[in-house]
Amino acid sequence: MSDARQGYSFPIARRAWRFARKARANWLERHQHPFNFAIHMFGIPLAFAGLVCLFFLPWYWGIGMFVLGYLFQYVGHRVEGNDVGELIPIKRALGLPVVAVVPRPSGSPPAA
Repeated sequence: MSDARQGYSFPIARRAWRFARKARANWLERHQHPFNFAIHMFGIPLAFAGLVCLFFLPWYWGIGMFVLGYLFQYVGHRVEGNDVGELIPIKRALGLPVVAVVPRPSGSPPAA
């Protein structure tokens, strides 16, 4: 019985963990500028809280918080010099140029 338990390797959990590691690495690559990273740490929770507030407060509070959170993230991406992640598939589908990651020389810090 113990041999059977040792053979199980949690394939779904391992796949999910691998996906999460790749997604985190991609996210960190797209948010290298300190301002962009910091403003996302404020904008993401604000946008999420706006969605939650839609169920508990008047609609304009939820919409306002959501839009403000996304506006902060947009400003961060303008400073970074790359496109907002949600717009990349739309721009690709329309054949527009996409800047997913700003190329930087290796070992150099982001411009302040």
